[in-house]
Amino acid sequence: MFPPKYPPPPALPTAHALNHANQPSNTPGACSCQHPTVPPPARRIAPSLGVGAGAVAAVVTVGIVLTALLAAVAVAAVSVALAAVVIRTLLTGQHHRHR
Repeated sequence: MFPPKYPPPPALPTAHALNHANQPSNTPGACSCQHPTVPPPARRIAPSLGVGAGAVAAVVTVGIVLTALLAAVAVAAVSVALAAVVIRTLLTGQHHRHR
């Protein structure tokens, strides 16, 4: 439905890589500077989980609401049936007494 929006990836330092590439390759130990280790980009599993979790939450919510409505209709039907039986019993008792 709604695609997630991610922040832009951080810019990798390219100036040193370009200067390092311009040096002749026959020099041993090409440069004496310390290179920062850049971790590989992490795999993003969250988008698939986010959409799946949202869909599951929506289905569960709709299921709970429908179950509650079904229970309410069942309780109402039982109460109406019980009231009808009581009224019928009262009216039948009235007819037998007047005869």
